[in-house]
Amino acid sequence: MNYATIKKCDIANGTGVRVSLFVSGCRHHCLGCFNEEAWDFHYGQVFNEDTIQEIMDALKPSHVEGLTLLGGEPMDLDNQEGILPLLQRVKNELPDKDIWVYSGYILDDLLPGGRAHREITDEILSYVDVLVDGPFVQDLKDISLRFRGSSNQRLIDLKETLKQKEVILYQGKDFYRK
Repeated sequence: MNYATIKKCDIANGTGVRVSLFVSGCRHHCLGCFNEEAWDFHYGQVFNEDTIQEIMDALKPSHVEGLTLLGGEPMDLDNQEGILPLLQRVKNELPDKDIWVYSGYILDDLLPGGRAHREITDEILSYVDVLVDGPFVQDLKDISLRFRGSSNQRLIDLKETLKQKEVILYQGKDFYRK
């Protein structure tokens, strides 16, 4: 897996101050995508153990609320194996940090039987606190929305959703603040 960039002080892609990893590779090719260069799976730098350690170090300060994965498409079948070791380390070593994942897939695509589900997907999802799902749709673009670009995208409280077996939308802190 490759990655396009790491932002170590991001306040746009989830609540609080975050470390954001923009993975490379996306097959959705949404019209109006803000990050077209990251569609290429070979774009950027190789994601490896050093990259994971760099992210872990950036997450350690107490003012950093958590990690956000976006891209590109972190949940692409070709990227899931790359992100899993990172998510495992974050949840094992920094369990108070939350994890947000932005995906152009809808949740059903990521569940068993879905087109983006593989053997490790369930484990990946077990580490995710908030899933922002759905492709960006240019005709539904709404700059007044928090943490998403178009009105079809949902902010899903993934822990509660998996527990209750129905979609529970994220209602966390600072969500309604404009």
